[in-house]
Amino acid sequence: MTNKTELLKQALKERILILDGAMGTMIQARKFSEEDFRGEQFKHLNNEIKGNNDILAITQPDAICDIHKEYLAAGSDIIETNSFNATSVSQADYQMEDVVYDLNFACAKVARKAADEYTALTPDKPRFVAGVLGPTSRTASLSPDVKDPAFRNISFNELVETYTEATRGLIDGGSDLILIETIFDTLNAKAAIFAIEGVFEEKSVELPIMISGTITDASGRTLSGQTPEAFWYSVRHANPISVGFNCALGAAELRQHIVSLSKVADVPVSAHPNAGLPNEMGEYDETPEETTDHLKEWAQSGLVNIIGGCCGTTPAHIKAMADAVEGIAPREIPSFDPQMRLSGLEPFKVI
Repeated sequence: MTNKTELLKQALKERILILDGAMGTMIQARKFSEEDFRGEQFKHLNNEIKGNNDILAITQPDAICDIHKEYLAAGSDIIETNSFNATSVSQADYQMEDVVYDLNFACAKVARKAADEYTALTPDKPRFVAGVLGPTSRTASLSPDVKDPAFRNISFNELVETYTEATRGLIDGGSDLILIETIFDTLNAKAAIFAIEGVFEEKSVELPIMISGTITDASGRTLSGQTPEAFWYSVRHANPISVGFNCALGAAELRQHIVSLSKVADVPVSAHPNAGLPNEMGEYDETPEETTDHLKEWAQSGLVNIIGGCCGTTPAHIKAMADAVEGIAPREIPSFDPQMRLSGLEPFKVI
């Protein structure tokens, strides 16, 4: 176990930790052109790659580093690598499947540079890099064809393969932990867990794993149909350093699901909701004060150990959160008697 892991565990005992906010929101504000996305490295490509935000860690590393620094200056303890779509599945949209390792390496390296700079400024408050594995745009559990329920457009092994390549890059680039986030399909998450553990064994290293699912609508379930409690029982075997929810919903709608998770998880709970729900134009209108009012109440109610922001949030949101929860004790981690806990779409406890 690395010294950084011990520092992270100690920090979790002492205070509520702050994640960063949305990377996409910050990138969109910079209005990069097609030429900016290509840089010198990808001038030769025949297809358009504008919108491939992850690639900017290679072609515009200074800009991505500056975004990380804005979040660190706002109070983030943990910054997420700009690698949400850095898998072969997502990169296939830009015909760039061959850059997955280099892309994850670059994303981690840029974040590492920013985190180290801020740790040097405040050695008593170390900053951590979370290497992000996104969910991909495909689901291993559900058919994309309503006429053929048995059809799948990706397999478990294919997900393991791309997550393995991505994880190698994230570790080699300097990540302190791995974050599997925005999980809508638990089987995809299980493929990521399997891949991560395989890379740990291959490299003789072990980093903390954060797991963050997403509740997709008012049903209170993940897209693959699980309740928060069932989701936790499905991934608990990974022994993550935290479990939580992010994206899809704003804080007001997410609270009840964080409550459900906080009652059953015997690890720290994380939450990084959107800045409210999107408006008719797909934009997020919730102000830093509005988002923070919700999250401060969660903290005061003893629901969370790690908070941050997802879609639509900015450094202003993160600063407001950091200021609001300063001095509030983190959620106490409950302990439970040993018991067989199983899950399908619903949790099942054998008494």
